[in-house]
Amino acid sequence: QVQLAESGGGVVQAGGSVRLACQASGRAFMTYTMAWFRQSPGNEREFVAVILFNDELTAYVDSVKGRFTISRDNAKNTVSLQMNALKPEDTAVYYCAARRDLHTGWSREESFRHWGQGTQVTVSS
Repeated sequence: QVQLAESGGGVVQAGGSVRLACQASGRAFMTYTMAWFRQSPGNEREFVAVILFNDELTAYVDSVKGRFTISRDNAKNTVSLQMNALKPEDTAVYYCAARRDLHTGWSREESFRHWGQGTQVTVSS
């Protein structure tokens, strides 16, 4: 069992940067595929980025490609999301998600078993 805790959200101006972090507790972090999802008011939760358990793949939703970077530090049990060139439409609650040994279906919310509480990111225009 893994527990997740996000940090790093806040208010930032359009064009600015924010770095989110997700601290995982539990064992065998390196065996978990880690992802970030987000949810804005009135919308469903959507996939943002993923990094597979074997580090062989990272992937992003088209709207953040070239602006966001996902990375992991297995020694520290953390996954990060560096968000640059932020836009008002990036405003959302960002959630960290985990699933052990996941290698397919990683863009779907239902594929993940473990979720953090979420952290709010607000981008002002």
